Amino acid sequence: MRLYFYPAACSIADHIALIEADLPYDLMPIDRDKRTRDGRDYLAINPRGFVPALELDDGSILTENLAILAHIADHSGKLLPEDALGRSRALEALSYMATTIHGGLGPFFKRAAEAEQTTARNALTKAFAFLDEQMGEKPFLLGQSISIADPYLYWCLLAAAQFEIATPARLQVFFERMNHRPSVVRARAEEGLAPAK
Repeated sequence: MRLYFYPAACSIADHIALIEADLPYDLMPIDRDKRTRDGRDYLAINPRGFVPALELDDGSILTENLAILAHIADHSGKLLPEDALGRSRALEALSYMATTIHGGLGPFFKRAAEAEQTTARNALTKAFAFLDEQMGEKPFLLGQSISIADPYLYWCLLAAAQFEIATPARLQVFFERMNHRPSVVRARAEEGLAPAK
């Protein structure tokens, strides 16, 4: 499989999941002009223009974090709880992060007016508080084992830190722990990011 990514973008969630799932992959970075490292037009690969995109062995392309993370879990048999409700909870968490948190970061990515950013910051503070309550004292969002929800939560917290959005203490502990997890260390290195402090 080939992951099309931009360093430190939300595609790092899929990168981490591929490592955690122990699946073979290669990486194809894209630049701000939507060109791949080998000079192709990324819009010909993913007309939506966003990362991530995952090219499967048969050449088909998957887009959107939720779909790609679910595919990684299904393909590997890892990173999802075994019971049906647990699997549904993982998808529920991914959907919440994709819409409420990732979507809520839009004003910061677009460098919107201060008032819009303030409204978004307040909404995101509430959204992170909800996830903090869900995690409680567990090491991962859904329990004792890492799932596909955790790499995406890691990226959400990475983006929050970039925009100086306060997050609850337990999520900060999770973020620090994830920063030192071998899959995250490897993904950061492969994307050319500095090691986490």
